[in-house]
Amino acid sequence: MKNKILTTISTIMLFIPWTILPLRTFHWALESPIAEIIISCYATCMIFSGIFTIVSYAKAKVQNNLMKINVVVNSLYAVFGTCAFILMTITRFS
Repeated sequence: MKNKILTTISTIMLFIPWTILPLRTFHWALESPIAEIIISCYATCMIFSGIFTIVSYAKAKVQNNLMKINVVVNSLYAVFGTCAFILMTITRFS
């Protein structure tokens, strides 16, 4: 039961970053500082989902095929989320 719950949560987290696409169609979502806040929230969610999935896979031993896909994709999300934070920090201080 625990394995199914953790796999379901990790699978749902795969689709959350894609919800930024329809959100960014609104004019107010493209203006500063709202845009930075939205990107920061999504980057935080992406980093959390990567960490959560890796911990679920390694520590909780949830190692089914779907979870293997979740680990790869959510790990990439975590890397891209970290890059987004770094780029936002660099551009803010330059």
